[in-house]
Amino acid sequence: MSSTLAPVKRRLPSALRCSSCGEVRTSGRWRRWMSSTQTSTKRPKTAIFFPGQGVQRVGMATPWLEAFPRTAKPILEEIDATLNVPLTKVIESGTNAELNLTQNSQPAIMATSILILRILEQEFGFKTSERVDITLGHSLGEFAALVAGGYLNFQDALRMVRKRAEVMAQCTKEASEKEGGEFGMIALVCESEAHMQALIKGLHEFLDLSSSGYKTDSSQDVPAVEQVLIANINSKNQIVLSGSVERMQTLLTNLRQFGGHDPRAVRLKSDSPFHSPLMKPAQETMKRILYKERKDGSDIVTWPGIMPCISNVSGRPFASKEQLKDLLARSCVETVQWWSSIKYLHEEEKVKRYVGIGPGKVGRNLVGKEVGMKGAVKGGGVWGITSPQDMEEVVRALDDTEMVEDE
Repeated sequence: MSSTLAPVKRRLPSALRCSSCGEVRTSGRWRRWMSSTQTSTKRPKTAIFFPGQGVQRVGMATPWLEAFPRTAKPILEEIDATLNVPLTKVIESGTNAELNLTQNSQPAIMATSILILRILEQEFGFKTSERVDITLGHSLGEFAALVAGGYLNFQDALRMVRKRAEVMAQCTKEASEKEGGEFGMIALVCESEAHMQALIKGLHEFLDLSSSGYKTDSSQDVPAVEQVLIANINSKNQIVLSGSVERMQTLLTNLRQFGGHDPRAVRLKSDSPFHSPLMKPAQETMKRILYKERKDGSDIVTWPGIMPCISNVSGRPFASKEQLKDLLARSCVETVQWWSSIKYLHEEEKVKRYVGIGPGKVGRNLVGKEVGMKGAVKGGGVWGITSPQDMEEVVRALDDTEMVEDE
């Protein structure tokens, strides 16, 4: 963040202060927590994650500005100065139609997510590099995850997201003008993992795709505007389709009539078919930005970061600077492997604590369902910070689960 963000005194959770005098408690379990380096305890592995498109709402930054003006005001000013547009006015008091425009909603969501993270760090003394082991973001949220992980600075990421979103919006506009009709995304919710796997197989057979979950060249002769593809595999029973709304509805009709599939379909709050071949120009724009040096000759990507960051395309941590650039650009058109990402963290990395940071609760619900936790459990939990009221509760929950006995 810029030098305008002066450090502020840590605001300790109320559970750490005496209710009568306000002094920090040093007795009981809090004394034991502070002297834990002398015991055979360790911190549970922790991940933070950030939301993607669709969680935006007018006024989503206002509660943070009202609760933490010293920290929030400079960041909001920085957002507008970085983009040279009054984006914070759109967030604060614009219409839903204005905020839902791709070029506004994407930078607004990413910026608000980082605003919340910076408040957590500066107002609560939360040291991300010391208390978090891995970071990830759902689709657009990958940019916030890369900022949190130390791979991109906030200003570069914000400009990148805005430019990428402008190109995506233009792609959709041109497709609509050429073809007519609407483009967007539809979530399909199945009864079980078995039903979802059968649905994915049926989709690939119908769409003539050869590789489950990934875009391939098998449909290269079909114009991008005519393609319907799997944009997200979100959980064991939810996927998202992307493309022409009319063609997606035709596809669903065929699957129901001839494939015996009857998933619950939900139209998402998106005006563009993200993670589809129509977004190819956005991928090319991202490549140019990522491989271009700054004016001072430095690289836009810092490697290594301060902690591993999960790629949406691979569902695994980025392994090199070159891979990060390649996969981040490809994420414009390829399937978001969110389910694989969470399974990897839960089953292989043995992550015990997950903290969602940003507007909306969709990500927290997806993670909680997959790992079988909602809120706190012994030695771990899944939490979400979406409002100032959540902040203190989550910090307290993290402190409560900070140390677990070695088994």
